[in-house]
Amino acid sequence: MWVEFPDIEPLCKKLGAVATETHADGTPEYTLPVIYDPNTQTVVLDSGAIVRYLDKTYPDTPTLVPAEADALITAFEEAWWGAFSPTTRSYYPIIMPAVYRAMREASKPYFYETRSARFGKLEAFEPAEGSKERAECWAKTEECLTKLAKWWEADGKEKMLVRGSTVSYADMVVASWLLWFKECLGEENAEWKRMLTLDGGRWGRLMAVMDEYSAVDVGEDLQL
Repeated sequence: MWVEFPDIEPLCKKLGAVATETHADGTPEYTLPVIYDPNTQTVVLDSGAIVRYLDKTYPDTPTLVPAEADALITAFEEAWWGAFSPTTRSYYPIIMPAVYRAMREASKPYFYETRSARFGKLEAFEPAEGSKERAECWAKTEECLTKLAKWWEADGKEKMLVRGSTVSYADMVVASWLLWFKECLGEENAEWKRMLTLDGGRWGRLMAVMDEYSAVDVGEDLQL
């Protein structure tokens, strides 16, 4: 089901989901993803918790967080996001305005207001095409990606997947981050195409491997 940004909070409250973050003014912030399983009448929020719930509740389906790798996958996810934190997620000035342009009209006013309150006016937050500031944002992001790429090459051999030959939730974390850029910048965007070539093309090869898992079933628009 497709949920517009202004409808996230009412939906979460209706389902009984708790707020996961806090706005700058101290008020609760409700976020997606969240699922409601009618088979068990269970509400689950946060990507990792949802994956683990589905693995446990529906064991006949592919497992993304096997018990023997849970600690590894948990550590990987924290390390992945942590790698960008020292640079205050240098890609935000590039991706946030792109997200705004790519989203549907119903969500734009909410997104613009909330993100401008957090980062400053989005049009001023975004560095201009070809500017030194934009190049610096990309340089910091690419430096992080290069460090991360070495994780898969620790034994001197390149691997596409975190667990070697089996797709796991850790791979979904990486691929979804890359897909975020693809969908918001645009598949034909020069900066996105360059991302695919970084680190000897590893990220492009990973996207090719993960492509079969990237289909999105939008379903119906939410009716509250």
